[in-house]
Formats: sequence, C-alpha cells, structure tokens
Amino acid sequence: MTEHGTPAGHTNPFAAVAHADGLILDAPEYQAGFDRDHARCAGPMWKLERAQVFYEPDVASWRAMMDGDWAGSLALADRVAAPLADYFRRHLPVTRVRVVEFPITAYLQWEMHLLALRAAAGSPCRVVPAARVAAFDPVPELVIFSPSLMYEVLYDEVGGGRGGRRITEPEVVGPCLRVVEQLFAEGEDVLRFHEREIVPMPPPVVTDEMRAALPAYAHRTEEFRV
Repeated sequence: MTEHGTPAGHTNPFAAVAHADGLILDAPEYQAGFDRDHARCAGPMWKLERAQVFYEPDVASWRAMMDGDWAGSLALADRVAAPLADYFRRHLPVTRVRVVEFPITAYLQWEMHLLALRAAAGSPCRVVPAARVAAFDPVPELVIFSPSLMYEVLYDEVGGGRGGRRITEPEVVGPCLRVVEQLFAEGEDVLRFHEREIVPMPPPVVTDEMRAALPAYAHRTEEFRV
C-alpha cells in the first residue's frame, strides 16, 4: 500500500453525511431496501469499510473464529466460495474499499480471508492504509449505488449491524462517491495484500472480553454479507 495526500483537496465530503437528511431503517428494513436497490442498480456499486472490528453473529466461520477454532473458521469460510461465485454471476458485484490499520485485528484477519474469496468470485476489493483517510476521520461505513443514492450503514456499540440511513441528496452522495472511486484507484488489490500480510499470520487471539460482548449468541448459520 502506498501513502498519498488527501483525495479531494482540503475538503471532507464525509463530514456532510452525518447532517444529511436520511431515512433511518432498522436491520430488516435496511436489508430489504439494500436488496431492492441492488437489484435495480445499473452499476458500478461501491462499499467503503473503515472500522477495524465488527461482529458477524450470523456467520458460522466468524463464530468458529470467536471460539478459537481458526482451522474450522477457515474451512467454513471456504464453503461460501461457490455460493459467492453463483451470487455474483446473477448480481452486480460490489466494488469495495477496505481501510486497514496495523496491527491487524482478529476481526480484520478473519474478514480478509472472506474479502479474498469475494474477489476471486468476481467482487473486487482494494486495500488502503488508515493514514490515507486520517484527514477524513471519522469515516462512515457507506454503500453507494449511484451519485444520488447511498446508505450509511449503522452499527451498535460492539460493531453489530443495526440498520442504515438511506440518503438521496446528490450534493452529499456525489462527493463521497468521487472520493471512494479515487481511493479504490489508489488501493492495493486485496488478493495481493492477503497473500503478503494475512496468510503468514498466526491464528488470531480472541479474548474473553471480546467474546463477552455477545454473551447470548447460539445459532450457527453461514450467511455471507454482500
């Protein structure tokens, strides 16, 4: 990954996101809206991820990682390769920018394997260092469908998804899209980053404190997130 200056001069288009008018949706409403807009999207479709820790309680491979079963986690992750490839044969791929901090968190170490699988299935991702977006922090988590439609994805205090805000103001969405496009153009391909930085790492360390954040989880499915 290379270091660069601020992509849009001295302005920060992400600062306008918090103040934009947006329809607040809970998790089921957000997923339904996302699915509808994804089906209608003519492309390209963009996603920006900044946070270094999320909780994915519906994903069996994440649960296995949290249980300390790294080999099992990777085996379960590999099972989604074929469903992902099938999904992206029928749907517009998501073009993703993933911000990365060092040292790599346990979550990010796990997610990078999934992002590499996604990239191999046809959903491209490029990695940018946190220093690249430092002038923009706090950077929101965004899904952008067009210059006039995006979602700010919302999370709870432990990084679990709680819904999103549907924003349709072109004067807010357009500048965010331009920065995300530039970040992607500058980023490093996730497959290269994964091979160099992630594959050689030892299994992630998962602490009791991390597990205690979601004490009641029990079910184990294997739903991948688009």
